[in-house]
Amino acid sequence: MIKYVFRRILQMIPVFIGVTVLLFILRAPGVLPGDPVRMITGERPISDALREQIIKKHALDQPLHKQYYIYVTNLLKGDLGESYQRRTSVVDIFADKFPNTLRLALAAIVIEIIVGIAAGIISAVRQYSFSDVFVTLSTSVLVSVPVFWLGMLLQIFFGIRLKEWTGGAVFLPMSQMSSSQFPDWVHLILPAITLASVSTAYVARIMRSQMLEAMGQDYIRTAEAKGLTRRAVIFRHALKNALIPVVTFVGIDFGVMMSGAILTETVFSWPGVGREIFLAVGQRDWPVVMGGVIIIVVIVMIINLLVDLSYAVLDPRIRYGGAQE
Repeated sequence: MIKYVFRRILQMIPVFIGVTVLLFILRAPGVLPGDPVRMITGERPISDALREQIIKKHALDQPLHKQYYIYVTNLLKGDLGESYQRRTSVVDIFADKFPNTLRLALAAIVIEIIVGIAAGIISAVRQYSFSDVFVTLSTSVLVSVPVFWLGMLLQIFFGIRLKEWTGGAVFLPMSQMSSSQFPDWVHLILPAITLASVSTAYVARIMRSQMLEAMGQDYIRTAEAKGLTRRAVIFRHALKNALIPVVTFVGIDFGVMMSGAILTETVFSWPGVGREIFLAVGQRDWPVVMGGVIIIVVIVMIINLLVDLSYAVLDPRIRYGGAQE
């Protein structure tokens, strides 16, 4: 197991290097439109002396490979640079926004796990019933609906239509993370549902197919022949083996959610990592964009490693290391 973890960490290094190189090339002068100095100073006129000072401070007068070396060296020290617009550390910006994204991602992943797995199990054990048809149709619709459109529909329904129909009563907040009218957890409901919608549909479909495959295996027929109850067969035998692909998807999806859920956070004005990256792109604040993407990549790699290690817990036949790997 230790050797496997060590090898996986070594495999992360070229991925990390590749991402940083690509980002650095994209932000290099001449690749994207705009003068880097103007991005830092804005449109106000500056003296030649100040311009030269800014160029030296950000190593813009150095060759691209030298700039990359300086950036990576600072990165390994935990320095993601300084925001062009705010003149503050990128680390401080994301340290402030990360807990908000974590709250939203955890709420969405709970919805995804509970609703998705439950719907998939019900659909599989009641194959061709009304429940199965309903789950199949609803998941097909959800995977086809853009997240930003669903978010706006929920805002219109709960924030405008219900208010009109009930004479002014507001049931759920339309945006922001807190207000004096509602507890903070209520503000999570609409963005968490929106963020979890597509993923929940995929989890339900994966769970259904895996459960149907597991229920047709010999060990299930053996368990039934021993006289075990239907509930015991489903939850003690079929479910555990069917969960491995679901765990893979949920783990990767959690990494994606932690990346910021840019569309959801933007629609609901949720002050998280994703919205911060969206705003930084519009302002051409490249240190913030690069820092956000690097944080996303590291989170996704760590979560993927944890998901791989969880396989051995779900299925004892899976072992890491030696001839059985």
